Amino acid sequence: MSKKKSRAWVRQHISDPFVKKSKSDRLRSRSSYKLAELIDRLGLLERGMAVVDLGAAPGGWSQVAARAVGPEGYVLASDVIDFDRIDGVKVILGDFNEQSVFNSLIAASGGSVDVVMSDMSPNLTGVKEIDQPQSLHLADQALYFSRRVLRPGGTLIVKIFQGSGFDEFVLNLRRVFNAVKIKKPKASRSRSREMYAVATGFVDHGR
Repeated sequence: MSKKKSRAWVRQHISDPFVKKSKSDRLRSRSSYKLAELIDRLGLLERGMAVVDLGAAPGGWSQVAARAVGPEGYVLASDVIDFDRIDGVKVILGDFNEQSVFNSLIAASGGSVDVVMSDMSPNLTGVKEIDQPQSLHLADQALYFSRRVLRPGGTLIVKIFQGSGFDEFVLNLRRVFNAVKIKKPKASRSRSREMYAVATGFVDHGR
């Protein structure tokens, strides 16, 4: 990113209403409002649920999820980057694709998860031919993880960018979930190609 573009991004970020609101609401990031809107519109999280948040740092989604599931439920947050702890959230550091980290997540969840969330994004270069495959790779990882941990009927919420491979990924979701909805929350910047796939009704085909 050029210095000119970088300065423009900083100015826009500072003036962003969701950034300002996140500070007043004591939320970790503006992305918290993306999940909050999905929950409100689709009724995705309820008290007592078990949730895993992949690529959780800095914890914005985990924070919203913990409030939604309450003390009766729990949130497991996984990331290679450490971040400040959140009440009601257990952080498991490491790459969830690594067997030891995966085993820790399974042990902590008891092997039955209601919702898997992934707001993961690659380090964007601005070059679509580079960013799009990396985005799809992260989404595929979230889907693969979900198929191993979700209880029957469970839900996956995953970020994916529009472009090459988008339709194929949605088709793969439809093969193992009863319903798939594509949403763009208001907190998602209009110029961004990011979308959120909400896949509900996981069907266990013997994993």
